[in-house]
Amino acid sequence: MSENSPPASDKARAFDGRAFLELLASMRFAIALLTVICIASVIGTVVKQHEPTVNYVNQFGPFWAELFLALKLNAVYSAWWFLLILAFLVISTTLCLMRHVPKYLADLRNYKENIREKSLQAFHHKAQTSLAEAPQAAAQRMGAMLVGGGWKVKLQERETSQGKGYMLAAKSGAANKIGYIAAHSAIVLICLGGLLDGDLIVRAQMWLGGKTPYAGAGRISDVAAEHRLSVNNPTFRGNLMVAEGTQAGTAILAQSDGVLLQELPFSVELKKFIVEYYSTGMPKLFASDVIIHDRATGEQVEKRIEVNHPASYKGIEIYQSSFDDGGSSVKLRAVPFAAGGKPFEVEGIIGGSAQLEQVGAAPGQQMNLEFTELRTINVENFSGQKKGGAGSGVDVRKVDLRSSIESRLGAGHKTATEKELRNIGPSIGYKLRDASGQAREYQNYMVPVDMEEGVPVFLLGVRESSSEPFRYLRVPADEQGSMDGFMRLRSALRDPAMLEEAVRRYARQAVPQDRADLREALAQSALRAVSLFAGTASADGKPNGGLQAISQFMEDNVPEAERDRASEVLIRILNGVLFDLAQLSREKAGLKPLEPGEQTLSFMTQAVFSLSDAQYYPAPMAFMMEDFKQVQASVFQVARAPGKNVVYLGCLFLILGVFAMIYVRDRRLWIWLTPTEGGSQAQMALSTNRKMLDTDREFARLQEKLWAAPAADAASQERAA
Repeated sequence: MSENSPPASDKARAFDGRAFLELLASMRFAIALLTVICIASVIGTVVKQHEPTVNYVNQFGPFWAELFLALKLNAVYSAWWFLLILAFLVISTTLCLMRHVPKYLADLRNYKENIREKSLQAFHHKAQTSLAEAPQAAAQRMGAMLVGGGWKVKLQERETSQGKGYMLAAKSGAANKIGYIAAHSAIVLICLGGLLDGDLIVRAQMWLGGKTPYAGAGRISDVAAEHRLSVNNPTFRGNLMVAEGTQAGTAILAQSDGVLLQELPFSVELKKFIVEYYSTGMPKLFASDVIIHDRATGEQVEKRIEVNHPASYKGIEIYQSSFDDGGSSVKLRAVPFAAGGKPFEVEGIIGGSAQLEQVGAAPGQQMNLEFTELRTINVENFSGQKKGGAGSGVDVRKVDLRSSIESRLGAGHKTATEKELRNIGPSIGYKLRDASGQAREYQNYMVPVDMEEGVPVFLLGVRESSSEPFRYLRVPADEQGSMDGFMRLRSALRDPAMLEEAVRRYARQAVPQDRADLREALAQSALRAVSLFAGTASADGKPNGGLQAISQFMEDNVPEAERDRASEVLIRILNGVLFDLAQLSREKAGLKPLEPGEQTLSFMTQAVFSLSDAQYYPAPMAFMMEDFKQVQASVFQVARAPGKNVVYLGCLFLILGVFAMIYVRDRRLWIWLTPTEGGSQAQMALSTNRKMLDTDREFARLQEKLWAAPAADAASQERAA
């Protein structure tokens, strides 16, 4: 072995390097990377991005939430592994292009006229014939015909044992190779644009420039410089919220572990926010009239920003993203549900909070009232609330087969269920957080809602977490359209003296005066029924009253065969006592008695249900909105995207490349002509990059056109003679 031979370890390393480079430049590796990116994009679409950690815990559970956060699935498009895969895809596709583009470019210039005549017999599409023309004349004639048909032709002269032969090489569909180059270049351009407009540059500033996300709270002006990006940052995409009558010039870039603040070279002032709604309650149009204040020159530019109609200033695009509350002020009235509570008023701003004394707790123990949401429009579907509807389809007498079929025919947007959309007015959303930090979410409507039950009701919604739907307590409105009548009845139900008085009134009205013994027995039964309904304070704090208590008493004390009749009697007694209790509460408040009639009956029926359900209301008080002053805010997305044009160019290349590869066929045609006695011998072969039925028909047409041309010329000469 020579002394200059490299060691075996160097050869192994060189081989490993070449193998890795071959893998990196292979098409299968690029396709694998592209598949992983597609899967990651699906995850990023399904899983909400940049949500608070508690939302993932509520939705997926602690284990999966921790796993998702560890894998950065809550911020897929800015995760290090996603950017790394994207960078490897760029490198892999670039290496593929570097490997194949020179070959394709050389192939575009090469006619392959040096192919041997024997090789023509190996092609699938081949033919041969004898011509009456000399080889040179036949080659010139066929070449002219091919050029006229859009082929590029090159003629080669060769010496043979029979004399001079001619190889006619033609090609068409070179754009197919250009399509390959364009399509793969498009992948590189789109990925480069994605890297430029993604979080890569922002991440680089965090890694190399000492920038860190800010995870605290407070005013934007108090945030330190290490959490702010320079106004010269080449690429970013963030949100800017501006309330009406104010201006802002610092965008917020959401990160998985906090936010970064992006200084803008201008500030945006919101003059007016405009929103229009469809009948379904969905926004139809929201636009913002803004003034852009240039910080360097002081120039003021008025613009209107709408969805899909952004504004552009100094290379920064301003998009209308959404809208939010800009700090609306609300005035609430506390309606106590707990014993001993007193009504009071509280004012606040959406997004703010207020400290309240916790009813029923130790002195000094407070709970926090957080104002979360003001909705001025709430559109609901009331089609299912109509009385006398179609009824169940089980009863064949109520099934209209023709109408049922026709309701499912016609336009694609047609539905079998009719909709009755109605705006039920403003609502206030808030949270009550106790001293231990536990909170429930509430949503109360400002005005009573007509639910087609004979009496309007106030809707008091509550849920334990944002992942659950609201459960509503329906409180009937009195003749004044308020909750006072129901609350007086509920307070009277807790007063033993008023209960006894109502029971005596009911007994006197129900039993003749000469039946004192029967009246006393009825009074005892009525007092027992209403006491069961009112409930008592239990040691474990669980509700033990309402209609549930009546039902449990019947199951425990009445034989099953007599329960139906006994329950009917007991409910009739309960309703009578509660009606007298309502009259007594109104008398005590100095109001005139309720007039018997349909309206009173509907009120009392709903009041019984509401009294039964109110014991499950988990708060000592409900806050009803008395007044509000709405202040709206626009949420803009501001973006400096230098890679946008690169992506657009890549999309153009991709469209052209895909169309070229699909619809343009790369074809090669060779015709070998050798001299014979009285003419020439011709061999023809056709090669194409895709086997199609059109190729067979095209080769047959070429053969007929090129072979039959001499006979046609001879016939025309005879006619001319």
